[in-house]
Amino acid sequence: MKINESQRISAINQYQRNTEARGGNMNKKARQLDEVSISPEAKEMLDAQSRVTDPEHAKRIADLKQAVASGTYHVDANKIAEKLLPYFRK
Repeated sequence: MKINESQRISAINQYQRNTEARGGNMNKKARQLDEVSISPEAKEMLDAQSRVTDPEHAKRIADLKQAVASGTYHVDANKIAEKLLPYFRK
C-alpha cells in the first residue's frame, strides 16, 4: 500500500501553479469584487417595518431578546413540526 502517491502531489502542485499564474497576471483593479445591491422595494419594506410602533410588539421583542441573552429561551419542537408538516406533505 502506498501512502504517498507521487501523482497526487504533482496534481496539487500543478493546481497551485495555475492559480498563482492566473492571480499574478491580474492587477488589483482588474479583479472583480463582490457587490450587493438592495432593490427599492426591499428598502421600502425595511423602512415600513422600522416604522411599526406597536408597544406590545416592542415589549415582546425585548422579552425575547432578554430570554435569548440569558439562555432561558427554549423552542417548542412540536410547534415547529406542526408548522413545517404541511410543507413536507406537498
